[in-house]
Amino acid sequence: MNHISPILCVVGARPNFMKMAAILPALTDPACGLAVRLVHTGQHYDEQMNDAFFRQLGMPRPDDNLGVGSGSHAQQTAAIMTRFEKVVDEHRPRAILVVGDVNSTIACALVAAKKGVAVIHVEAGLRSYDRAMPEEINRVLTDQISDFLFTTERHAADNLHAEGIARQRVHFVGNVMIDTLHRLLPQAPTPQEVLAKALPSSDDAASLTAGGYGLVTMHRPSNVDDPEVLERLLRCLGEISAEIPLLFPVHPRTRARIFGDGRDNSSRESGLAALLSKTGQRLIALPPLGYLEMLGLMSKATLVLTDSGGIQEETTSLGVACITMRENTERPITVTEGTNTIVGSDPEAIRREATAILGGGGKSGRIPELWDGRAAERIAAVLRTHFGSA
Repeated sequence: MNHISPILCVVGARPNFMKMAAILPALTDPACGLAVRLVHTGQHYDEQMNDAFFRQLGMPRPDDNLGVGSGSHAQQTAAIMTRFEKVVDEHRPRAILVVGDVNSTIACALVAAKKGVAVIHVEAGLRSYDRAMPEEINRVLTDQISDFLFTTERHAADNLHAEGIARQRVHFVGNVMIDTLHRLLPQAPTPQEVLAKALPSSDDAASLTAGGYGLVTMHRPSNVDDPEVLERLLRCLGEISAEIPLLFPVHPRTRARIFGDGRDNSSRESGLAALLSKTGQRLIALPPLGYLEMLGLMSKATLVLTDSGGIQEETTSLGVACITMRENTERPITVTEGTNTIVGSDPEAIRREATAILGGGGKSGRIPELWDGRAAERIAAVLRTHFGSA
């Protein structure tokens, strides 16, 4: 057994996996040679989806799986803290490394900070300035108790400095999610291959993509938890799909709102499902997809409509026009430099932007600084300097 105290690398939800898939090899590369231990909190607990993501991303199975499952924000955060504390006590790490802004990020950072263990935050300094978003609270608090803050864009350092964080703790390294995209894009299946597998009973795989298609993802509570908002968005997407087919991998949260989750009589099908098969529309519901399948669809799409932060970054890297159905973004560089346009949940604004893109008026954008596939190498170089000796 390695006698050197490890760095505990924490993942909890699927957006974390793509980032950690780039970081782990960089830290364990002989050029860096740090001892690491991968901890999965189990915040996202769909074993089938987790296994698929880990396999596609080439990640090792976690050394520790805390298995916390679902619950309210308070319940989930408390459960993670309680179980993670035992891992910290057992392995006495030199540092913990957290990514992004999920509940696992703040929970594990709090445990480490209170035990005097250094906290490393990858993807620090992003701000939407919307405190109604739980992720914004997680971002702000994690940054305040972190010792090493690695940012994806230069402006993030200004956000951190304005909040009283010393500049010497901040390191601009680029975007590790784009590292993974660069590495795995050549392995992504074609859209036709994805659809043939996702819709095995359909003969439309080739025809759906022949003249171009759009890709939809939607899971934010602000868009899917209110039935009136969700209905309004589905009707809008249906109207756009009359112009171009829209492929819609339905997130489990969204699927429960549309089709009912089956747990009790009150959660039976809501009536929204009919909007996915309305005559004259081509809004095609798909099951949840793995990372490579999503990458294959995204890379060839004419446009993407989303409320996901990560997809805003991925479309910018791929040069694909993106319409973000949110009122704000914590990733403004995708708007100022990339292919992203923020439209909110107003159907008229969504339709107007989609029409502009389909008419050839979408943003061309450019690749942001240091989104070059080498961000994890830069992180490893900084950490090697501080933790490279026994």
